[in-house]
Amino acid sequence: MIHHIPSRTRGAALLLAFATLMAGCSANTSGEAIHDPYEAQNRKVHAFNKRVDSAMGGGKGGGVGKAIPKPVTQGLSNFSSNISQPSYMMNHLLQGNMESAMRNFWRAAVNTTVGIGGLFDPATKIGLYDDSTDFGVTLAKAGIQEGAYIELPILGPSTERDLAGKVFDSLLNPLQGVIKVEDQRKITVIKVMSRAGDRAKYSETVDSVLYDSADSYAQTRIIYLQNRRGETGDTAAAEAEADEVYDSYEDFYGGQ
Repeated sequence: MIHHIPSRTRGAALLLAFATLMAGCSANTSGEAIHDPYEAQNRKVHAFNKRVDSAMGGGKGGGVGKAIPKPVTQGLSNFSSNISQPSYMMNHLLQGNMESAMRNFWRAAVNTTVGIGGLFDPATKIGLYDDSTDFGVTLAKAGIQEGAYIELPILGPSTERDLAGKVFDSLLNPLQGVIKVEDQRKITVIKVMSRAGDRAKYSETVDSVLYDSADSYAQTRIIYLQNRRGETGDTAAAEAEADEVYDSYEDFYGGQ
């Protein structure tokens, strides 16, 4: 049986998310490249996230994700990417990027059929590369300001705009009313396991930032903001704070 979220409930949630977005993205009037008025609280959350990461094996060669065989983590990563294609396609359409939207469509079609439900990635081999995006980027393209930097428990670095984008992505996901609730839970588990695999894959770079930096909070913040500002086209702001981007760390956070 297909489960649908009642339109009244979804509409109310969207209205609430929109109101939160309009009220929550605080303006940066300091003139500085980084707007972090919640730094004291953010640092507490960052310390908590580091404790969780450490408890899961972070800083010790990749964490729990290393215990998962690489072919399994690759299959999980492929599936997670494939299930996200409709959301990517919707956001590209909202951004007016028809070419990327169609690439997402054909990539999903090829990987769902030939790739056995998305476990394999034959689309990349024929030039249909992954073209991820999200509603945070859509909001940026629409002129919504970045707002303050925030670090979320477990989820990690974000901004007020990106947090609102995560809410909209969840509510507007084209698969939201199609997939059964129990299947949605399974997909969530797969995405978590895929994330653990990514953590292991980029362990050397992530560990160096989290455990070897003099100030891991400041380093994490710089890298995240550079990456996101690059994705939203704000390259001047991305270059204002630091000159170097850690490519592996960028890849790790590319799925935000």
